[in-house]
Amino acid sequence: MEHLIQEYEAVIRQNWGRPAFSDYQGISVTYGDLGREMKLFHALFEKFDIKKGDKIALLGRNCVHWAYVYLSALSYGAVVVPILPDFHPEDVQHIVNHSDSILFFVADSMYEKIDENSLKNLKAVFSLDSFDVLLSRIPGGKKDLEHLRDTFREELKNLSSGGFSLPWESVRPDDCAAIVYTSGTSGLSKGVMIPYRSLTVNVRYSRENMPLDPGDNILSFLPLAHAYGCTIDLLFPLSRGCHITFLPTIPSPKILLKAFAEIKPRLVNMVPLIIEKIYRKRIQPALGKGAVKVLASVPVTRELIYKKIKKSLYRSFGNNFLEVIVGGAPLNPQVERFFKKIKFPLSVGYGMTECGPLISYAPWDKHPHGSVGKAMDYCAARVDSPRPDEIPGEILVKGDNAMLGYYRNTAATEEAIDEEGWLHTGDLALMDKEGYLYIKGRSKNMILGASGQNIYPEEVENKVNNLPFVLESLVLERDGGLMALVYPDYDELDALDLDGTDLESFLKERMEENRLFVNQALPSYSQIKRIEIQPEPFEKTPTKKVKRFLYDR
Repeated sequence: MEHLIQEYEAVIRQNWGRPAFSDYQGISVTYGDLGREMKLFHALFEKFDIKKGDKIALLGRNCVHWAYVYLSALSYGAVVVPILPDFHPEDVQHIVNHSDSILFFVADSMYEKIDENSLKNLKAVFSLDSFDVLLSRIPGGKKDLEHLRDTFREELKNLSSGGFSLPWESVRPDDCAAIVYTSGTSGLSKGVMIPYRSLTVNVRYSRENMPLDPGDNILSFLPLAHAYGCTIDLLFPLSRGCHITFLPTIPSPKILLKAFAEIKPRLVNMVPLIIEKIYRKRIQPALGKGAVKVLASVPVTRELIYKKIKKSLYRSFGNNFLEVIVGGAPLNPQVERFFKKIKFPLSVGYGMTECGPLISYAPWDKHPHGSVGKAMDYCAARVDSPRPDEIPGEILVKGDNAMLGYYRNTAATEEAIDEEGWLHTGDLALMDKEGYLYIKGRSKNMILGASGQNIYPEEVENKVNNLPFVLESLVLERDGGLMALVYPDYDELDALDLDGTDLESFLKERMEENRLFVNQALPSYSQIKRIEIQPEPFEKTPTKKVKRFLYDR
């Protein structure tokens, strides 16, 4: 198997003059520029006596400079520690210290909130905005370092593709490439040690199953510090010589649609929340209108309406994409069913940080409704159940994509990886005879009914989320029964003429109607006893999964 860094060396050489990265409405750089910057950073690492395996922390929004640092550390043999911008400053300080990071690249606005005196192991801190030295603890100080940078950049001006190389020979597949600190729904952040082999097979599998060509455009807006965004929006398209444009964060739908129209990405990767919003805010209201509703009930005119919706969706995503891939969290079944009905190229994948992240996928035209595809070629997956196609069990994974373990946390590693080398995902699923996985929910979230039935709150939430005036929900066990916390859809409420109506009373009545309605579609043991209004949006992880532990008291 060819080394990932060796592949990047070849890609940079072959695409030297092509555009590599752009900041949306900002700077653009070529593959040659990327190669020169990587060599510059390698010289900087040598100045700080960075050895193979030393840790380099990275904190900032998606941007060209973020990619420079990540790829430079990766290709040097250092261990990159990408930190999610949404982390609290105290959590950032903990991660920098816990990971034993020696260098820290951080956006200026985020560094202002951090107590640099608490960062004990660091040799230096660099601005991610300008690469200026913010803190230096080595002899010579800032002047020497800035002189090195300016001098070396001058020397690299004439570097050509023929003279470009990367030190990939010293990096082995089982070496740790990155430590990614999760912000999972359980509330405990652990440092996942991802080896080079995991990144390599994730990139290779993506390349073999999601075709891209050199020069194709990609829009990167999922957080690069998260395994999904980093692999699918950076490492994979980079290996094909694509042109990647970075949006600094997951933007509003309006800005996102504007960016799609301008960039015309060849592959669209997103979390379910975005596609669900498009369905609820644009498609569902249109289909519910009088004349359209009547026409949609007639087969001939229904097909015409579906074609029109499909054409509109293509335009929304830039009219140039091969497929929309949804990952990071489950997609609402009703939303998925509609997209299948109109034959829209949308596929749902499954993964976790501990697998760098891919576990399963299938192309949209081979993807059974409700499934998350089959295990990728470079790993084995099984469901720990006597009858996996009938009785849900935990998904177990083994292969080159699996993590090395949790950094400085032996107990958590031994709990996650058993003696036979199987990684316990904590996700419950069915697996059909053809190997397709159907996620039921998290094992930690499963509720045991009064008569011993297994209740998967995620399945109930999917039904609740399709009800009127509901934006999102959380189903919890309270007082021996099920209760749904609901955050209302205030946009839908604002569209109504409620002058003189008490909003609290109105919501209470509508939610009771919703409760009675949804219970008709639920078995008796998983029916909802009451609905409570959640006044603020639920706190979420970067992949927009609700942090359940904050509400499950």
